[in-house]
Amino acid sequence: MSNPLERRSFLSRLGLGLGAVVVQPFQLFSKTQSVPMHTPLVSKIRPLGFQWETLDPFLFCVHHEDFFPKGNAALGPDPTNFEGRHMGQDFIVKDGFRMYHGSTVPGFPGHPHRGFETITVVRTGLVDHADSMGAAGRYGNGDVQWMTAGKGVQHAEMFPLLNQDKDNPLELFQIWLNLPKKSKMVQPHFKMLWAESVPKFSVASPTGQAHIEVLVGKLGQNQSANTPPNSWAADPNNHVAIYNIHLEAGASFEIPAAAAGVNRSVYYYEGNGLTIAGQQIAHYHAADVDAAQKCLLQNGTETSKVLVLQGRPINEPVVQHGPFVMNSKEEIYQAFQDYQTTQFGGWPWPRYDQVHDPKLGRFAKHADGRVEEPKG
Repeated sequence: MSNPLERRSFLSRLGLGLGAVVVQPFQLFSKTQSVPMHTPLVSKIRPLGFQWETLDPFLFCVHHEDFFPKGNAALGPDPTNFEGRHMGQDFIVKDGFRMYHGSTVPGFPGHPHRGFETITVVRTGLVDHADSMGAAGRYGNGDVQWMTAGKGVQHAEMFPLLNQDKDNPLELFQIWLNLPKKSKMVQPHFKMLWAESVPKFSVASPTGQAHIEVLVGKLGQNQSANTPPNSWAADPNNHVAIYNIHLEAGASFEIPAAAAGVNRSVYYYEGNGLTIAGQQIAHYHAADVDAAQKCLLQNGTETSKVLVLQGRPINEPVVQHGPFVMNSKEEIYQAFQDYQTTQFGGWPWPRYDQVHDPKLGRFAKHADGRVEEPKG
């Protein structure tokens, strides 16, 4: 991924892979309207694919779960694992894992973004970050990276196979959160929410416990770390929240009401037997629920895991082409022109599939040179 021809080919595939221009119309939502008592809690249930459908202000969510084998000196799988794969565009699970856009190390080599934010929640394994601002990092095993693309940034997200004596499992969620028009051209920014600082608590029920992580936002007395300054989530009135909830067999948990006009979706990504207010939710399905009402999750006879995305809609037009999300087609065309002209600052790293020294632990190096490591 180090020469210009490979770079252009990769960006072409990225654009095709992420889709053509998508326009979502403006919709009106009242912030003050009361919710009639007859409003059903669950409004829609839908199956989950590779990209999870989300509600405004989110753009989509992807759940990556790969069972990577032992790594080699290049921090990738043995090349014999490449047989039968469409290298550079490998999204079909084979032997338990995918290479994605990587050709040596799995992951997503340097690519551009504009107009939205990525929230990457790494449950298991590690991710190597590098970007056009000169920032870098290695994070995972419960960490959350929050990146505001703003007016434009290139970044790489590689999955180095650091273990050469054992397998390298990886599980993560990447969530795209839209930016309002006023913030689409702000300076790029990223911050780390280290696993040690993520609020966690448990709630006991007569037959099991619920374990909750407040990854973004607030839940009861539990508040996640400060959000990036220009995020839609920075205003508490927007009620943006991301919760990861593990329910033991027989456990229950009640998500408190938020506010009228707020969107909330519950993604059931592991287990069987979950009900919401008595309504059965099938495995790997999502339920859109009324955030103005309490939401009771009741588990069945095996462990269940759900991800909750919540937020007040931005209610602006959304025009997306691949890695750019703006408010009009003209702004999308301008994004492509700006990227071709400036490369959003260029690429200061020797490789587009940049990985870091295997001896390094979790760290974040910011664009101003400040180096940050998790505490605890």
